[in-house]
Amino acid sequence: MTISYPASRAMSAATAAYGVYALVKPSHLADAMEAEPDDRSGFDTLAKIYGARDLAISALGVFGPGSAVAWAMRTRMVGDVADCVTLVTRTEESKVRGKVVAVTLGWAALNYLAYRRDRSRS
Repeated sequence: MTISYPASRAMSAATAAYGVYALVKPSHLADAMEAEPDDRSGFDTLAKIYGARDLAISALGVFGPGSAVAWAMRTRMVGDVADCVTLVTRTEESKVRGKVVAVTLGWAALNYLAYRRDRSRS
């Protein structure tokens, strides 16, 4: 039986939407990180990298065959954890760290739940 991955494809579409947002408004990351003026351009570059990465991975997750969807979901979860580590180490503000952990690991958890749901329905 072939798995169609509807929940995983939906999460991929949502991640693609974030990727577009990150490319259109890269300053959102510096804003969320409450970055100092000297650090903003670095966060803008990082947001663009995240956006391009998320669009590429999400394209596989939305349009690819089952094996590509599975790869995209696992890759996205690893990326979310890596993003958490990267961003948490870029601030000393506990409020910002909490926000980073909630968003990145929350997104990883949503991806995991979608992937698990799809796999359990096969």
